[in-house]
This record gives sequence, C-alpha cells and structure tokens, in this order.
Amino acid sequence: MNTTLISPEATAEFGRKLGRALDQRGVVFLNGTLGAGKTTLCRGLLRGLGYQGAVKSPTFTLVEPYELAEASVYHFDLYRLAHPDELEYLGVEDYFTAESLCLIEWPERGVGCLMAPDLELTMTVQTEECRQVAVHARSTKGEQAVKRLAEWL
Repeated sequence: MNTTLISPEATAEFGRKLGRALDQRGVVFLNGTLGAGKTTLCRGLLRGLGYQGAVKSPTFTLVEPYELAEASVYHFDLYRLAHPDELEYLGVEDYFTAESLCLIEWPERGVGCLMAPDLELTMTVQTEECRQVAVHARSTKGEQAVKRLAEWL
C-alpha cells in the first residue's frame, strides 16, 4: 500500500490511524532518510493513543518508553547504534512482548537482534512538506492492519 502525505499534519494523522489499525500492539520498522517524517509519524501515533506529553526522537537514548492506559509503546531510534550487539546490553528482548507496540527507526542497524516486523514502512521525501509512505505487511497481524488502513484512508 502506498499513500501520499501532503503535510506534517497528514503524516501525524496517518500515525494516529496506524496505531488504531495495529490495535496498539506489534512491531513496526520505519525506514527513510533523516527528515523523512518518521518521528512525526510516531508522534501522531502516540497522540492517537492518548499520550499528551512530549514526544522526542530517541536518537541519543536509543529508546523512549511510553506507558499508556492500554498499551506500552517503545520508540527506538537506532541511527547512532555502532553495532547490533549493543541492543543486547539494552535488554531489547524485554521490550518485545504481546502487550507492546515497538516502533523502530533505522531497523537495518539492529539486524539479527530485532524481532521480525508486522509492518515495514518506507518514507520518502517528495517536497519540503510532502512525503510518500509505502506500507508492507510482514505478518498476518500486519496484513490485517493494512486492510484497516486502506479502509480508513
């Protein structure tokens, strides 16, 4: 599934729908260059799930946890990861539970230490405001989420 997001607000709205489509659970890989809108999408997703606090990119912390009423959301940014084995020191396996939603920016830097995704998104810059997002299901859960998203877009 491919869709065009015409503004940062549209990117955030897509994130809101994505969180609902996944029922607040699963693993999502977020691919794209710096400035492609990955964190904006995550911010929208968290807002859609009711989180009202600050949402920042976890570039330096590697992971930001968000405890919500009905879900635990973990936002990873692996851009600064020197080696995938560093994830073992973080106890990354503890984040991947049936009750959590893991959003992973720069997943290629964690190859071999990450669970397989339910969805893989690739965001590309079209213009200063406009982004293209390609959504690929990688599991049965991901297929169900893509069907829901298609209905809502």
